[in-house]
Amino acid sequence: MAWIALIVAGVFEVVWATAMKQSEGFTRLWPTVVTLVAVTISFGLLLWSMRTLPLGTAYAVWTGIGAVGAFLAGIALFGEAASPARIIAALLILAGLVIMKSATA
Repeated sequence: MAWIALIVAGVFEVVWATAMKQSEGFTRLWPTVVTLVAVTISFGLLLWSMRTLPLGTAYAVWTGIGAVGAFLAGIALFGEAASPARIIAALLILAGLVIMKSATA
């Protein structure tokens, strides 16, 4: 159950990062509200998952999901570059997450 909570926390990290970008420096109300709600959920689920999972694993997976998810959101929503080097970097992050998961009991 901790792993599911951690994955959901990572998804909410992507939500709040994307909403924060859309808030334009917290000058737009609804993206700001979404940011605050999503960051609260994300941190809460991360905290809950850390009751069971090791700190290093939980934090690495949470930030990795956020990093790759924000990268994909940037491409899909904001027209950011999807260069081969950036794609390879995202794949390496994913590979690290898989190794981190498999190395954790």
